[in-house]
Amino acid sequence: MTAHVELQQQLQETLLPFGFEVYPFQIGWYNAVLEPAFHLSYPKDTLAFVVLSIPSMFEKAFKPFLRHHKLQDLMDPIDQCVAYHMSLVKEFPSDKLDVIYDYQLHPNRRPKVLMQTAAHVSGAAYYYQRKDIPLDPWGSKKMFGVCIHPQFGGWFAIRAVLVFAEIQAPDLEQTLPLDCLPSQNDRIQLLEHFNFNWRDGKYRDVLPPKEKYSEEQTLYFATPPAERRKLLELQGELHPSPLC
Repeated sequence: MTAHVELQQQLQETLLPFGFEVYPFQIGWYNAVLEPAFHLSYPKDTLAFVVLSIPSMFEKAFKPFLRHHKLQDLMDPIDQCVAYHMSLVKEFPSDKLDVIYDYQLHPNRRPKVLMQTAAHVSGAAYYYQRKDIPLDPWGSKKMFGVCIHPQFGGWFAIRAVLVFAEIQAPDLEQTLPLDCLPSQNDRIQLLEHFNFNWRDGKYRDVLPPKEKYSEEQTLYFATPPAERRKLLELQGELHPSPLC
């Protein structure tokens, strides 16, 4: 068994029970589709994994995390939960591991990793962009792309990239993401829902999902970040903050 296959199995056994999926890729695949300013500074065959959270993460990881851990004041609760579960990976008896989270930025505010690109090159989810629609109707409008998961549609999130900096995987074969929307009209509808009305979540249902967020989870993510702790207190997930 090759090192990357064994490592993928370990990651899946550790993270999948908590609602996280992992997909391998070579750093070279990622760098090949981006401008040099966005490249990751590792040899091209370096092994990396993109980590997704699927709908079950809320019940299997987040709520148990709230019951058993004290939240830090200045960090988003979901981010704390994800960081805790990535720390379980850091305990692997393997080589140097760099964990890059979706919210991390360089000093110039450029993302450390373009997570949707990482998801696409790993085969985890198809990254639909304006360039996928040859004759688009938007003129000079700026249109952002969005990833769609073949099983969960838009009901997932890309949380982190794990780079095993000292493991080379030259024999890793690239798996292309499943194109769930071959129709140009469907792609146009997806990008319009995402860019013009993303708050209503309709873009997430561009295909029938295997599972979607519960009402409780949907409410949590629809709540402004500054108000989420108060929501958790009202739901009984957290002890109320002490009065000053």
